Amino acid sequence: MMPVPQNHPLRAWFAGLVESVFNVEIGMADPVLVGYLADLLTEFLHTERINLLQDGSGRNIEDVAEMVTAAEMALQSGRVNQRLTVHRHIGDFTLFWTGLYPEQLRNLRRRNDRDALLSYFEQGKRSYAIASDLSQENDNPPAALLRTLSSEFEHCVYGLGLVRKAWQSPDGAGFHAVNRFWLS
Repeated sequence: MMPVPQNHPLRAWFAGLVESVFNVEIGMADPVLVGYLADLLTEFLHTERINLLQDGSGRNIEDVAEMVTAAEMALQSGRVNQRLTVHRHIGDFTLFWTGLYPEQLRNLRRRNDRDALLSYFEQGKRSYAIASDLSQENDNPPAALLRTLSSEFEHCVYGLGLVRKAWQSPDGAGFHAVNRFWLS
């Protein structure tokens, strides 16, 4: 699956929405964080990106408990880069669902019994923290951003919920919020 091009209009639209919400509503004027979240929303438009991880047989891993198991297996086999990738994906996955579609969490957990015992909030924070410990500042994304995603997980969840409200707004608030930043 090819990534969505950098100049794609949806990427710009998400960037404007995230920037507006996080700067104005949340008070987090961090361009690196805003860019990461806009990229996350853009890339997760494709369900293949949401369920990016696969098990040894090529089957998509769709529950967080199994993702955690994959990360631990990578730890035991000494594959640091794989462990970093899995923990970053766990953080992204849990942030996406808790921030944008929290009403779907019950359905996800019901479908994946193992996830019923997990807190997506705690697992997301934990996974971003582990990923930050495994990465360097010159990595993409840098360790500092992953630390921020961990420490500010709740704020990011809240902010993504506001982004969703803005794009669903019947009065075009999402469109106006984006234009306010582009025209100023």
